[in-house]
Amino acid sequence: MSKLVNRRNFLKSSVASAAVISAPAILSAKSPNETVRVAGVGVGGKGWTDINGAAKHADVVAYCDVDTGKNRKGGYGNAAETWESATGYTDFRKMIEKEHKNLDGITISTPDHMHAPVTMMALKHGLAVYTQKPLTRTISEARALTLAAADAGVSTQMGNQHHSGAGYRTLVEIVRSGKIGKIKTAHSWSNRPVWPQGMERPAGSDPIPKTLDWNLWLGVAQERPYKKDVYHAFKWRGWFDFGAGALGDMGCHIIDPVVWSLDLGPAKSVSYVGPKPMAETFPKSEVLKYKFPGTQYTAGKQFTLTWHDGGKLPPLKGSHVPSNVDVPPNGVMFIGEKGTILCAHGRTPVVYAEDQSVMTGLPTVAGLDHYGVWVDGIKSGKTPNSSFAYAGPMTETVLLGVVAARMGAGELKWDSKKMAFTNSDKANQFVHHQYRSGWEIKGL
Repeated sequence: MSKLVNRRNFLKSSVASAAVISAPAILSAKSPNETVRVAGVGVGGKGWTDINGAAKHADVVAYCDVDTGKNRKGGYGNAAETWESATGYTDFRKMIEKEHKNLDGITISTPDHMHAPVTMMALKHGLAVYTQKPLTRTISEARALTLAAADAGVSTQMGNQHHSGAGYRTLVEIVRSGKIGKIKTAHSWSNRPVWPQGMERPAGSDPIPKTLDWNLWLGVAQERPYKKDVYHAFKWRGWFDFGAGALGDMGCHIIDPVVWSLDLGPAKSVSYVGPKPMAETFPKSEVLKYKFPGTQYTAGKQFTLTWHDGGKLPPLKGSHVPSNVDVPPNGVMFIGEKGTILCAHGRTPVVYAEDQSVMTGLPTVAGLDHYGVWVDGIKSGKTPNSSFAYAGPMTETVLLGVVAARMGAGELKWDSKKMAFTNSDKANQFVHHQYRSGWEIKGL
């Protein structure tokens, strides 16, 4: 118990990812001989991938989705056919209340605005959780889940599966090996969004499909009329109330190797360049600059990471990459003192020396099964590699950019300990959430 209290106090005082991930494992564990039993909340689309990923290592005993139709990729109908003995639900609250004693863990693959509510309720019932990226929609929710997970002492994993991939694991090893010297700056970028953003809310309403519970889909978000092909099932990411834009979708993937390899703690500031913010949706493209205190792996006392999306790409000028090299649509680049690493998202990194030749004989690291790591944490008590102790603070960093995009031009200065922007009261309103009446979840 003393270890748990000390760790919680540490998290409260620092929430620094570099130190948190080195904390000792304090998880509760099942006997290795017992069968792990899991459920899934959100089992269509990416949720279908997640519940099936967990099912390779565990038994599926329940599933939940607000859309009971069979016309989605995977989904409620397919879950019923695949796991005939499992029980289906449309309301996650009812499923957790009724099934938690029969469960060890839950995969959570809802739209972003429901990540924190479902995850917190599961943690409060002592269940292990695998929650899709971004861990939450708002910064305060990420902090709350980080602390709740430390209290619960269960296996947690965020669904940034490339954290377990051979590409990024190898990239981290190369960065930390010193092959390109200290890192001077880094860029992360994505061709997302591939859904509509930078628009106003459409007028009117459409008939709600018979298979969809629109009230449950809205969940903690404020009420609004259903519009066909505007929010459900895929285009919700661009809306402030439901998603975190292109940055929320891909930042926890592509910013991850920068934060991870350089041992970065909380950012000190973030600034935005892009179109004037819209009332309800994220911009079509953006450039964000995060500033961090330097670490043992960076070249200076301050380190800058630049994020680009909407098809914007980082400049090769100033790097060691030849000008005729095609920049991948999604990727990360580390510019060091003695070379540059260019890595397409989820691929093998390519390292360029000072003379622009490609380095060879570099270290490689094997990949892991991201779902298997989580289930093993349930069985053994080992802390997963992207547990909330790491993923929570990293998500906070990503979501600073979400606030900056909602604010518009200018630099926002961030105090992680106080969980507040020190130069903008207006920006602080976006740090927290406002749940719909009747949807309050204990701990959030």
